[in-house]
Amino acid sequence: MPVEQIQTTKEEIPNGNLHTGNIKTSGKSKSVFMKLSSSTIAYKYPGSTDFNYITLIFTILTVVSVHGAGNVVNTYFDYVKGIDNRKSDDRILVDHILTKDEVVSLGASLYLCGCIGFILMAALSPAKMEHLALVYFGGLSSSFLYTGGIGFKYIALGDVLILIIFGPISVLFAFMVQTGRVEWATMYYAIPLALNTEAILHSNNTRDSESDKKVGIVTLAIIIGHTASHILYAFLLFTPYIMFMVATLKYSKWFVLPLVTLPGAFKIEKQFRSSDIQAIPKKTAKLNLFFGVLYVFACSMAPNLPFIMQR
Repeated sequence: MPVEQIQTTKEEIPNGNLHTGNIKTSGKSKSVFMKLSSSTIAYKYPGSTDFNYITLIFTILTVVSVHGAGNVVNTYFDYVKGIDNRKSDDRILVDHILTKDEVVSLGASLYLCGCIGFILMAALSPAKMEHLALVYFGGLSSSFLYTGGIGFKYIALGDVLILIIFGPISVLFAFMVQTGRVEWATMYYAIPLALNTEAILHSNNTRDSESDKKVGIVTLAIIIGHTASHILYAFLLFTPYIMFMVATLKYSKWFVLPLVTLPGAFKIEKQFRSSDIQAIPKKTAKLNLFFGVLYVFACSMAPNLPFIMQR
């Protein structure tokens, strides 16, 4: 299920969604951090043109709009398919806060806003329009297909979609917007935040596995069971910290900053092992918010980035 608003009880990204408890706003933080980290890499990239902050603003506008639209699509289809009810966290349509037509109009408006942002961004970017369009419309389609159309979320493919779109593709896109180049090494920087996002989604799906079974949803958490889900969650949660330990020893002491959140990660993982996992998605999202801030700051301050030379 989704991942959003740092209040994430069933809320978050559609490319990483958690049922939208209200039509999410702050859960787009993961998208923003992904763009900021890749933009930092672009700033330090050797031989690139002058960094354009206006392009960065349009990039964030585009991504947040498409992300928000995907969340709205998730809200709509969860209601139409009978997944959301009076006991759900997402009751926007159940409680008639908005009508179905209003939700559709909101989603269309956000997609339109994203397309306008894309046009303005592409006009300023040194990258070829066709390259940007290929990645952008691929991401836009994925945000819809997460619950609409094929509905990857309902057939245990939502996790895969999130890891790809909110991982390497997202970072590659933002880097290409600034530099006009494709640099495969930048995908390395997508791994920590992509795993973080997947940890939120997976913890949400684990918590809701019983209710999901009743409505016919198939998620990875349901397929592998609680024990394996805990192992997977621990892998998703702690792998980024291992990466930063290595980066601290080998590249720059600045990479120690995200490790400040490690004690909190241990506490959350310990609670996940118990039967009390109701608040795990929310706590994981909050942890990852601080992790993301420190990650971007570390990348911006480090004199040398792995696989990237300073400009």
